[in-house]
Amino acid sequence: MTADAAPHPLRVIQPSSGWVPIGWQELWDHRELFGFLVWRDVKVRYKQTILGAAWAILQPLATMLMFTVLFGRWANMPSDGMPYPLFAFAALIPWTFFSNAVAASANSLVGNTHLIGKVYFPRLLIPLASIGVGLVDLTVALAVILGLMAFYQVGLTWQIAMVPALTLLMLLVAFGVGSALAALGAMYRDVRYVVPFLLQLWMFASPVIYPVSLVPPEWHWVLYVNPLAGAIHAYRAALLGLPFQWTPIAASSVVAALTVWGGLHYFRRVERRVADLI
Repeated sequence: MTADAAPHPLRVIQPSSGWVPIGWQELWDHRELFGFLVWRDVKVRYKQTILGAAWAILQPLATMLMFTVLFGRWANMPSDGMPYPLFAFAALIPWTFFSNAVAASANSLVGNTHLIGKVYFPRLLIPLASIGVGLVDLTVALAVILGLMAFYQVGLTWQIAMVPALTLLMLLVAFGVGSALAALGAMYRDVRYVVPFLLQLWMFASPVIYPVSLVPPEWHWVLYVNPLAGAIHAYRAALLGLPFQWTPIAASSVVAALTVWGGLHYFRRVERRVADLI
């Protein structure tokens, strides 16, 4: 090194602190990397596929058809006065987004070992990008349900304006759960096998195939401990113009905030040694 050569600046990387342990400025500085990760995952998902983005609607449509036969026709499940296919699809849209986002987030750190071991960037971008990919599928599915509503002659109401806020609520729940599972999956490989099983149970614990009115009123408080219950119920109401209930939304928002807080704190605890774990 020559006498006039300046030494390289030393950068000290420290974990974030505070009530919500997110380095907002650091995430903003790496926004281009976030966009690249989302775009990469979208291309990988549909690479060398014949139907391409149509797979985003085939999953909820196939599930809707199965539910319509099993629960709509054979079990005569009530549907709040709506055609059961439309009733089920309106709930499957947010549920499919959530389940795919959580499943992808849970395996995101392990699936990006080559990046984590080579260069530093906010590790939180990896599960966050996995959730961002699900928004693409969600947009396609929303376009499909508008066509179904026209087919069944169900008009739009002012409540449709609540869909972006409810999507944000679903995203927060997925982010909290997904970040915790991503960190847990980096430590224990069993997570990849447990998550699909838990998601199946979670779907039946949420009002996807049945209306909230089917649950006895004295048990509603148990249902709303599940943050997806109020969110999915409100999503269906917003799309189909059903009566809006603010109490479930408030309960889901509180539980979602606690879920995000807990998930991020656990992720930050694991993040400092994630490169050694995977």
